[in-house]
Amino acid sequence: MEHIISVTVENKFGVLSRVAGLFSGRGFNIESLSVAPTLDPTMSMMTIVTSGDDRIIEQIVKQLNKLIDVIKVVDLNETEFVERETALIKVHTKAEDRAEALRITEIFRANIIDSTPSTYTIEVTGDIKKVEAMINLLQPLGIKELIRTGRVAIARESIRPALAQPKRVAKE
Repeated sequence: MEHIISVTVENKFGVLSRVAGLFSGRGFNIESLSVAPTLDPTMSMMTIVTSGDDRIIEQIVKQLNKLIDVIKVVDLNETEFVERETALIKVHTKAEDRAEALRITEIFRANIIDSTPSTYTIEVTGDIKKVEAMINLLQPLGIKELIRTGRVAIARESIRPALAQPKRVAKE
């Protein structure tokens, strides 16, 4: 089963290498990996997509928590979360295909970020199903180049915050 693991780490040299080494050293695969600094520039957030049964994921989380530079590890599959991925897709566009490429771009609320007489470069952001659906529709037009960011994810806050309980006044 696929899991998305959020890892807050110290923003220091070698941390990414140690995390990747943990996975490769134990034979675990990283499906995608995204890393960037947080609001606090001394910390970075890693979003790791990996696969495994509950026992393997538990082992990964425990091993990540043992690394010195790791501050917090959260298996987002244990909570509600939102995820997104961005893809840049360079599509061959013959004169007769340009309108179709524009139509697909509009349907997916994507953007054409570069245009030449023979290509469009399209940016699409959304959940993995949206990105893959758009790629599948553009393939018949001829995808020249494709780059994907990998997924980023964040836990959702609860819809209703816990209601403050009224203070009870003891009657004397």
